[in-house]
Amino acid sequence: MKFNKIQRSWAMYDWANSVYSLVISTVLLPIYYEAVTKENDARVVFLGSEWENTVIYNYVIAASFLTISILSPYLGAMADKTGRRKVFMNTFMITGGVSTMLMYFFTSSNPGLALVLAFFASLGFTGSFVFYNSYLPIIAPKDIQDRLSARGFSLGYLGSGLLLIFCLALVQMPDTFGLADAGIATRVSFLITGIWWLGFGLPAIGRLPKDEVKDYFESKLFWSSWKELLVVLKELRELPALRRFLSGFFWYSTGMQTIILLAAVFGSKVLGLESSQLIVTILIIQFVAIAGAAVFARLSERTSNTFAIIIGVGIWMVICFGAYFVQTANQFYAVGMGLGFVMGAVQSLSRSTYSKMLPKTEDHSTYFSFYDVMEKLATTVGMFSIGILEWLTGDLRNSALALSLFFAIGLVQILRLQSFYKKSATEAV
Repeated sequence: MKFNKIQRSWAMYDWANSVYSLVISTVLLPIYYEAVTKENDARVVFLGSEWENTVIYNYVIAASFLTISILSPYLGAMADKTGRRKVFMNTFMITGGVSTMLMYFFTSSNPGLALVLAFFASLGFTGSFVFYNSYLPIIAPKDIQDRLSARGFSLGYLGSGLLLIFCLALVQMPDTFGLADAGIATRVSFLITGIWWLGFGLPAIGRLPKDEVKDYFESKLFWSSWKELLVVLKELRELPALRRFLSGFFWYSTGMQTIILLAAVFGSKVLGLESSQLIVTILIIQFVAIAGAAVFARLSERTSNTFAIIIGVGIWMVICFGAYFVQTANQFYAVGMGLGFVMGAVQSLSRSTYSKMLPKTEDHSTYFSFYDVMEKLATTVGMFSIGILEWLTGDLRNSALALSLFFAIGLVQILRLQSFYKKSATEAV
């Protein structure tokens, strides 16, 4: 299937910003942060208090998602009211890219800097997605949204995988590149990732539809934007299928997003794996995810999005439960391969399913800000829950059991959606 220039540019933003999600938040930052803070008995002083290193890391990332959850309705409303969708998307992207580059200055002497930059980089990444996702129903008809969404995720996995391979070479062979050691190589990787994000992201956004700027000002827009979100919430009463989908999406996203952010920390802290082993696992996940997204896009076309999501979430739940019993690197690789196959598929299908189920409206940003609020609140719940669980039990391994429960709840909700379609004789999305 051929996509037009605007659609290809939209998908290319996934190529641009997915490097942050993989190279920084999933692999290099948590691994480097864990290694650097171990030098101080895994204790970090932040905001005047002493914390367990991974506990405060979980809290900071959760706080970034909570912040964007609070701002998201306002940002969506501003985009719709002022027509400045691209301006806001660019602003968040630049915030994230610059914060990522500044991580070059993170060393063992300033772990607090890493936490502050991680907060703003995460804020920039998640904030840009509020506007990125809202373009999907604008630039593509419903019959190609699954494919286009899958194309974006596939490009993201491919680009971030390629950059991670290069960064792995830097970290494993610093002498070859004229670098003193693996620590400096990691910091250089932070710098390169930020440059990649901005270098590909700016032209990709530039080719999206021009903003139709409107002369608009409202002093109480922040509060009115939340009222609009409440209006969307009320409208869900008249949209039972969409309501059931979002309920399931919230719970399985809680598990999915938390695993993506904590996979490397789990492998390092629980299994004692080396950095090279962790990066190999993440690379397996990335490239298997490309195939998974394509396979599930075809499956959804032959059956329905709902059926494909049920299969994907079911696999997530089983593998997550099995991760509790993992003891070796090979077992971790196998878990990674399984998760990779369904990770991009469920993410891609969730986005396109929501887009298809929306009522006819021009307020796409407001509706997608609601979607993003759900996703970010799910991540916040997941990260805070795992932080508290580790603090109470002292063992991060227990997170696998807790997260499998989130998938189980989400699966039940999506099964209810499937049952609703059958009972109402409505064609499943």
